[in-house]
Order: sequence, then structure tokens, then C-alpha cells
Amino acid sequence: MVVVWVILEWLALLFVLMLGIGVLAVLAMFVLDRRNREDAVRRNYPVIGRFRSLFTELGEFFRQYFFAMDREEMPFNRAQRDWVYNAGKGHGNMVAFGSTRNLSIPGTSIFVNDTFPPLDDQFAQTQPLEIGPTARLPYRAPSVFNISGMSFGALSRPAVRALSRGAAEAGIWMNTGEGGLSRYHLEGGCDLVFQIGTAKYGVRDEHGHLSDDRLRDVAAHDQVRMFELKLAQGAKPGKGGILPAEKVDAEIAAIRGIPEGVASISPNRHVEIPDFPSLLDMIGHIREVTGKPVGFKTVIGSSDAYEALFEEILRRGADHAPDFITIDGGEGGTGAAPMPLMDLVGMPLREALLRMVDMRDRFGLKDRIRLIASGKLVNPSDVAWAICAGADFVTTARGFMFSLGCIQALKCDRNTCPTGVTTHDPHLQRGLVPEEKYRKVANYARQITHEVEIIAHSVGVAEPRLMRRRHVRVVQAGGDSVVLRHLRPSVLPDDARIAALNAGESGSGGTELFQSADADVRSSD
Repeated sequence: MVVVWVILEWLALLFVLMLGIGVLAVLAMFVLDRRNREDAVRRNYPVIGRFRSLFTELGEFFRQYFFAMDREEMPFNRAQRDWVYNAGKGHGNMVAFGSTRNLSIPGTSIFVNDTFPPLDDQFAQTQPLEIGPTARLPYRAPSVFNISGMSFGALSRPAVRALSRGAAEAGIWMNTGEGGLSRYHLEGGCDLVFQIGTAKYGVRDEHGHLSDDRLRDVAAHDQVRMFELKLAQGAKPGKGGILPAEKVDAEIAAIRGIPEGVASISPNRHVEIPDFPSLLDMIGHIREVTGKPVGFKTVIGSSDAYEALFEEILRRGADHAPDFITIDGGEGGTGAAPMPLMDLVGMPLREALLRMVDMRDRFGLKDRIRLIASGKLVNPSDVAWAICAGADFVTTARGFMFSLGCIQALKCDRNTCPTGVTTHDPHLQRGLVPEEKYRKVANYARQITHEVEIIAHSVGVAEPRLMRRRHVRVVQAGGDSVVLRHLRPSVLPDDARIAALNAGESGSGGTELFQSADADVRSSD
């Protein structure tokens, strides 16, 4: 009994002590808030004014789980994320009792089912497509859907390992991002696209310039199938890559060829590439040194500017063309970026892709230059739309981040990612087990391809790349839908322009011709 009383007395003293500490803390906050000169709410409403900041910070997380509707949230809503999660688990995406998708929202894609579709045993199936026919080692890409550029450094070790192994399992390519080639990219055995950013990480000499010897070392890996020059990315067009100093450990510094513990900030453009002729020179040089297909990635600000690129290609000959062009949308991406660039700069993919497809086709380069669409394309409808618009391939970064377990915590740039995808904190990385997650990566890629093939079968074609603009309708502001071919007709090659350029004429008036072609095009559908 005495022992019980002693325990109760100690508990009472502990309670009084904690209460006293709490009162002192409140008094301290009251004094500090009254004296602060920065926050008017805390100055006028001491202590309780602090809850405003707390609730504001927590609001974005509570909305995700309790308040936002399935298709309301940005940048990706719950319905989009859940589709990826279910696909990654290998679960079907069957639904009952009707669609929850609002089909009256302007811009919504609706696919045009064939009146007499092929029988079930005549299913659509994706065929391999060759990239870089003039390279010594062309790449016959097996999948229409692949992993977009995400650097080791921006991503954690286990994330890169899981993506590499999952890509090999699904038979898709993985873009390394601009952070160089690590052993984690190679260990999975997948096909790789080596991205060369403006800082030349992984292929730079001691002065930061492109090194032919390092290019050859990278190209010596059979898994590296193509090279991509990154001119710009959707998250920050006009600004180079940003990797915070806390993420630049010894291993990342060695791979990139930069000092450890110093923020990795790339130039806003390649210093050797001030114009389109020098871009083609660089592409040709890399292709000659490596023997592999070379293209570039960019964000479109104005399609008129690219008239000069295609005119230069025809002046030099189609052999000098880039083997592929990756079009990233200005909708933002996985990387950290200043808000004005993330929100306000760069043409959205759904406009930029159509413009670039039309320009490539008008210059007669459809079979020479492959177009890759990249930017918020995480679900089958997104991928199928891009193919209908004219893309040869589709890549996504954030879709595969979701397949790894990303919960859209919006902490990518803070080294505090709670799922281990974008952090180098060993404790947080423990949550991402590559031996398990790679299966979700592969399942997601397979499910996307399968469901795009279902759409292709429904519209009556034998493989996804046979889908055309006549196979998709786009909802307009009034609620009616219009066939994409009528909104943006496909174009045939401009034989007169091509002949003039091949004959060495100056090609003046290109913008006017492009505008007239837009107004009165000849449909190839």
C-alpha cells in the first residue's frame, strides 16, 4: 500500500511539473509573439496565432486524405495515383456502377470506338520501332512506354535500383537523367538512355567540357542504347538542374565529377550550343564518337523558332537530323524549381506536341525523327492521347515514382521524402525495398501498355501507333466534343518547301508558310 502511495505522489509531482513547464512555455510564447515584428497575426493574437501556420502547413496533407474529391487535387489527383498504385500491385483496374470521371470538363479525351471492332483474337499489340537508322548501332525500341529522366542524386539509391530492375523485367528503357551513369543504373540489366545535361555530368573533363574519352567509356556499356542532350526540362525551362548540397555525397560527387557537399547547379544552357546549327553539330559529333542514336529534350516556348532547325536539317540532309526529339510539357516535373518557372513558363505538352508533330511531318521527316512525349502522362488515357497526337513513344517520371510508393508529399527537394524515393537519409531509404518495389515498376509499365492496347483494339487498329487524330475526341468549353483531327488536322509534307531547301534556297518566309499550312492543311488521316 505504501508503494502505491509513493507512486501516486511521484505521478502527481510529475503532472504538476509538466503543467508548470507547459504554463512557462505558453508565457514564453506569449512574450515572444507580442515582441515579434514580422508576423502580424502572432503579434495581435499571441500563442493562438501560431495555429494558423501549423494548420496551413498541415492543410495540404489533410486535404489529400479527407477533403479533396478523387479528381480535384493537383498536380495529380487521387484517382490518377490510385490507378498507378493498383497497377503496381498487379491488381486489375475494373470498376463498377459507372465512371466517376466528369466527361464535360474541357480538354477531356474521349476515344472513338470502332463500329465493327476486330474480334477478341485479333488484339492490338505494340511493335518494336527503330530509332537512329543512320547510327552505327541503331536502337530497336521494344516498348512504346518508358521511364523518363530522373538523376541518381535526385533519386535515392534504392529507387534507382528498383527502377533499373523493373525496367528490365518489363522490357522498357530507363533514362538516366543528367546526373551521370551509376552502378545502380546498370545492375538491373535494362536498356538505358544516357542524358547529357548542360553541366555534362559523367562525361565532362576537368574543365567541365564534354570529353570524348568519357563518352566512349559510357557508350562501351551495351546497356546504353541512346544519348539525349537535355536543352530544357518542364520543371524549369531556361534554368539548369538543381541538386541541394545535402544530397551531394561522396558517391554522387564522384559520378558527376563535382565537389562533395556543394550544391550541384547546372548552367541554364549548353555553352557550346548557341543556335540550331551548333546543336546539329553537337548531335552529329556525339553520334560519331559513340556510334549510337542521339537526340535532344526540350520545352517548347514557340514552335516558330523550330522552323530554323528543320530548315537546317534539310539543307544538310536528313542524315544530319537528330534521331529523336523529346518534348517535355511546361506543366512542371519531378525536380526542384523556382515557382515562376514551374507555373508560368513553357508551352503545355498537349499544345507543344501537336505543333512539333505537324512541323516534323510538314518537313518530310516523319520516318527519320522519332518524337517522344513527356509530361504528366501517367495513365492509359494520357498515353493513348499522345500517340493519337503523333508521338512515337511516351515517357513518364512521376508515374514511375508513384509505382515506387511516392505519396505526393511534395518534399522532393528537402531530403525528407517519407517514402525513400528522393532522399539520401539512410533511415528513410529503409522504407523502399528494391527487391519488392521493382515488381511494382514492371507491373505498372505492363498495365499501361496493356490498357493502351485495349484502347487501340477498341478504336479498330492493330497496334497503338496506328491510332490517329481521328480516333480521339476532345471536349470543348460548351460540353460538346470534337474530333482532334478537326481541331488540329494532320499535315502532309510540304513538297515545294522541301524541294526549295534541297535546291539551296534561303527558305525565307517560313513562319508565314507554317501559318498558312495550319489554316489549310491536307489531312493524312
